[in-house]
Amino acid sequence: MNIFITADHHFNHKNIIAYCNRPFKTVEEMDNIMTEKWNNKVGKDDLVIHLGDFALGNKDKVGEIRKRLNGNIILIKGNHDRVNEGFIVVRDSIQIGNFLFSHRPIPKGEIPKGCINVHGHIHEKESLSGINVSVEKTDYEPILFEELKKKMNIKRDKKVICTSRDLNPGERLGKPSY
Repeated sequence: MNIFITADHHFNHKNIIAYCNRPFKTVEEMDNIMTEKWNNKVGKDDLVIHLGDFALGNKDKVGEIRKRLNGNIILIKGNHDRVNEGFIVVRDSIQIGNFLFSHRPIPKGEIPKGCINVHGHIHEKESLSGINVSVEKTDYEPILFEELKKKMNIKRDKKVICTSRDLNPGERLGKPSY
């Protein structure tokens, strides 16, 4: 099983194309290309930690998009996420080793010593206090966690600590139900 990281797909969000100057003509083109890129990298048994703003739409529309994508998804809820079905949902953050995953950038003074904040939310902008993995920064596809760690020269730490209101520390993560 591989672990991937991504953020800010905004599937089914027409206005995000102009807002973030995305290279797509229509929301259908954007959704199809991002789905193809996702499925070309992520296998059925892989895990994707999505750092929020997955999709816009009602339960049926978001569910339809989710079913087209490979892997199990932990969704750290972003400010545009309204649908929970099909995801393992986390509200605030997840810490894996010395990586602290969140939707919004965490202010530098609030990041625990020795941790690196990996986040989305700011789309094409540079992060002032961490690593921005919004799709605009990753060619519209999830990135392999191992590659992110190699870039940061940090050894793998398999210990998982959940720091969310939705999960208790050490709680086992199961597969979502659709």
